[in-house]
Amino acid sequence: MKKVLFFLLAFSALIACESEKKRVLPIIGNYDLTYRKVDGQTVVDTVYPKIPTFRFLNEDSVWVTNKDFKNKIWVAEFFFATCPTICPIMNSQLKNLNKETASLKKHVQFLSFTINPKNDVPSVLKAYRKKHGIIAKNWAFLTGEEAETHRLGIENFQTFAGRDEEAEGGYAHSGSFTLVDKSGYVRGVYAVTSFDGSVNKKEYKRLKEDIFKLLEYEYDISPTK
Repeated sequence: MKKVLFFLLAFSALIACESEKKRVLPIIGNYDLTYRKVDGQTVVDTVYPKIPTFRFLNEDSVWVTNKDFKNKIWVAEFFFATCPTICPIMNSQLKNLNKETASLKKHVQFLSFTINPKNDVPSVLKAYRKKHGIIAKNWAFLTGEEAETHRLGIENFQTFAGRDEEAEGGYAHSGSFTLVDKSGYVRGVYAVTSFDGSVNKKEYKRLKEDIFKLLEYEYDISPTK
């Protein structure tokens, strides 16, 4: 009996370890609980929020959706091209991160959503890319309906984005980046750039490390592959 009990405890511990290993990063966002009956017992399921289906024009005037970036993890930002304060700093940090994850470019997608689509039409975004020396093929600049973009940032990507007449440029947004897994779950939000224009090196390092963790431990992809 003791041997059986020991085996069951060991098996349970193994399952717990495997589960913990499978999810190396938390899922961010408000979750719901659902209840169902299985063999007369109530089973509780945790339902986490996913990034919803979206449709935007990229810098080449091509319509793209979530499906165009499937089987990749995403690093996303919300910005606008005429931003005179933190946006250039944010994109400088993303540019560095893109270079430092170049060995993983088949598995990592960078997404820059403009929060000022009236001005930031595809040609403007394309010029912005050129001005800032961004040539990475795994980095898309996206423009779409303004209110929907703001909602997507706040409710789904867990970062603030919206109009603010008192802010420089007429818009205000967080200096954070969002990490999304292949299934569309937000796995981290990183305040890399502060409103005063300073760079939080610890947050940048955490984001970079979490990209490697997510790919290696949950998708068996290492930086050398």
